Amino acid sequence: MKHSENSNEKSVGIWIRVSTEDQAQGESPEHHEKRGRYYAESKGWQVCEIYHLEGVSGKTIIDHPESQRMLKDIKAGRITGLIFSKLARLARNTKELLEFAEIFRQHDADLISLQESIDTSTPAGRLFYTLNSAMAQWEREEISERVAASVPIRAKLGKPLGSVAPFGYQWKDRLIVPDAQEAPIRKWIYELFLEHQRKRTVARLLNEAGHRTRNGSKFSDTTVDRLLRDPIAKGVRRANYTKSLGENKHWELKPEEEWVLTEVEAIVSPELWNRCNAILDELRKKNKKIPRKSIQIFSGRAYCACGTKMRVPSHSKYICRSCRNKISVEDLEGIFQEQLKRFIFSPDEVAQYLQGADKTIKEKEELLTVLNQEQKKVSKDIDSLYELYLAGEIPKEGFGKKYQPLDERLKQLEEQIPSLQGEVDFLKIRYLSSDEVLAEARSLFSEWPNLTPEDKRKLVENITDKIIIGKDEVEITLCYLPSSSEIAGTEQRNLMDSWRRRT
Repeated sequence: MKHSENSNEKSVGIWIRVSTEDQAQGESPEHHEKRGRYYAESKGWQVCEIYHLEGVSGKTIIDHPESQRMLKDIKAGRITGLIFSKLARLARNTKELLEFAEIFRQHDADLISLQESIDTSTPAGRLFYTLNSAMAQWEREEISERVAASVPIRAKLGKPLGSVAPFGYQWKDRLIVPDAQEAPIRKWIYELFLEHQRKRTVARLLNEAGHRTRNGSKFSDTTVDRLLRDPIAKGVRRANYTKSLGENKHWELKPEEEWVLTEVEAIVSPELWNRCNAILDELRKKNKKIPRKSIQIFSGRAYCACGTKMRVPSHSKYICRSCRNKISVEDLEGIFQEQLKRFIFSPDEVAQYLQGADKTIKEKEELLTVLNQEQKKVSKDIDSLYELYLAGEIPKEGFGKKYQPLDERLKQLEEQIPSLQGEVDFLKIRYLSSDEVLAEARSLFSEWPNLTPEDKRKLVENITDKIIIGKDEVEITLCYLPSSSEIAGTEQRNLMDSWRRRT
């Protein structure tokens, strides 16, 4: 059983967590493993790890040795995807499921849940990460709101907010006061900057004098800038003035009306602080540059016919570094639009393909139901036969003759069912993503002239599998849609002819 997906081979793991109750109902670990293997085979993926958690409760499993081994493999890049029968098999604990999904997203790895038809390597499946991020954000905001409600009150009272005191200060008797050892160093930072007007020079002089930050690191220009900007040194402590944008993201300032300002003992005069910050403002104006941001919408999807990924060093042409094959950015964009146009003007062929896929799925699901029913019947017949044998109603020879064909058929069904189930899983996910890609392709074609490069790039990433650029032709493969030969073979040749004419 093989299906052409034009996917790059990737290494995946299979996650098996089957409770004792599930095994009693016939859901064996072997069945789940076979189902996962057949799905991976359909995608052209390599199964390199199996994670066994048979009989383990799903209440909390993130600290289980197998879970830790799996996460270690994800972080190391040993596997880039995890296949499991359904989300409840991965984790029943919602918090742990969110944690797993976030780790996978951070390491560009995929989650494949066969029961829910979720495969985050597909356009339709990526919605899972979007929904997961929304749920995680909602949970963070709920906690944040409860904590934030008490922050302004504690800040106005001058109480600690759970953070350490800034460099140059310390908490003493629940009040923030200058630190006898650090305060002179912080004051010297302002004096050095006023004299040299260079943050790197200040950092170098501090380090040469043997001073270090509180965690033992050397001073950097960034640290110097932060310390110079903080108004606490002139006697004004800010609280409740920033908020986090999420894990691994920066902080941003809150509106000034939400800030809580309290007076503390100053280390430097307001005049010295203001003069240093005026110099910083002036330096920022002089050094401010508008970065040139060039977005290549096909970057990462464009490959030379020799197999090398093509780059855009000159911002005007995609070039292969191996064989120097090249194509202009404008030409490739034009050819891509022509490919999208094919799906606008051949709706009947694509619809026919999708209807055929839907019919195939239904037929295979019906066959799967029949096989499952037969498996239950054969198992029941074997049990009944064995009971008759134990009761002495069937002789040993007669038992053997009746048992052998039943046992052989049961073994056949145990091979056929997971194989067929894996194929149904594959077809369902492929069908969902085909529909998604088709909708996005049509939307992209109609809206293309009005889209920003960033929006074009995002949509191209969602619907494009690979663009192969040869000397005389360009082959564009959209994800999870029928190939050109399947729906419009002559149009593909016309596309190639138009490309040859343009070159």
